[in-house]
Amino acid sequence: MLEIERNLLAVRARIAAACLAAGRDPASVQLLAVSKTFEASAIEEAHTAGQRDFGENYIQEGVDKIVTLSAMPLVWHCIGPVQSNKTRLVATHFDWVHSVDRLKIAQRLSEQRDPAHGLLQVCIQVNVDGGPTKAGVMPEQAIELATQIAALPGLRLRGIMSIPEPAPDFAAALAVHLRTRALFEQLKGAGFALDTLSLGMSADLEAAIHAGSTMVRVGSAIFGSRPPFRQVLPD
Repeated sequence: MLEIERNLLAVRARIAAACLAAGRDPASVQLLAVSKTFEASAIEEAHTAGQRDFGENYIQEGVDKIVTLSAMPLVWHCIGPVQSNKTRLVATHFDWVHSVDRLKIAQRLSEQRDPAHGLLQVCIQVNVDGGPTKAGVMPEQAIELATQIAALPGLRLRGIMSIPEPAPDFAAALAVHLRTRALFEQLKGAGFALDTLSLGMSADLEAAIHAGSTMVRVGSAIFGSRPPFRQVLPD
């Protein structure tokens, strides 16, 4: 058994155990493999082990992999910051974008999405804990942005995503994730047909699942440590 396959089995076991502890069906949590900085060959290995959804933070790097692996039935998620000069690449090549945090970006994605590619699946990134280094709309602005995005052609608003500051323990991580879950429920209560709560990474996926996450974004626990000297051009 190859290392990535072993790691995927271990991560899926963690997800199943967390779901069991939270009284949830493991099928209610989707695993998104974060493949940033890793070669296309690592993605091929993960796909052979049954992984279909992959997340990329660096847009040009992600597009290069999407093109290289275009013959494979993969689903590609843009989970990093999207600048105005990169929206066409995202709209053209990705299936999902988790990191929309302002109307201008959503409008450009809408205008640049080819209808032949189907709807671009969108999550609003929310800065739920006000972390100074984190992107995302403030929670009190999320309903207004959701209303604006839902009216745009070519996009389908699926839910919200958050990357809170690292928490010292399970209880602290759970408390922050529950705040995001509360906002998710508030948006649903306001009439938005949302089904995706993108929360949790390698270090805190258990707390995220207890809070109700439907999609966990896991990189290092699957692919190992990031390559230390790989140079990635800024997006």
